[in-house]
Amino acid sequence: MIVRIMGEGQVQVDDSHLPGLNKLDDDLLAEIESGDHDGFRRTLGALLDAVRSAGEPLPADALEPSGLILPAPEATLEEVKAMLKDDGLIPG
Repeated sequence: MIVRIMGEGQVQVDDSHLPGLNKLDDDLLAEIESGDHDGFRRTLGALLDAVRSAGEPLPADALEPSGLILPAPEATLEEVKAMLKDDGLIPG
């Protein structure tokens, strides 16, 4: 799956990493719902770090369709809340 981190670019992530990413996404959703800004910041950073470490960056000039779009590291809780679907940022 191709994942876009807003403001950074695209990363090719093998589907085998999705269960771990979904766990972080579930944690992030719970922190957003409870208004836990500190937990949100930590978990968003952990989610983005996990995508970066699990994936292979695509060239900067590549414009592949992204299967998943994640917020920039500096995104606020409110901005990420506006991006959420029923099951978080990552479907499944």
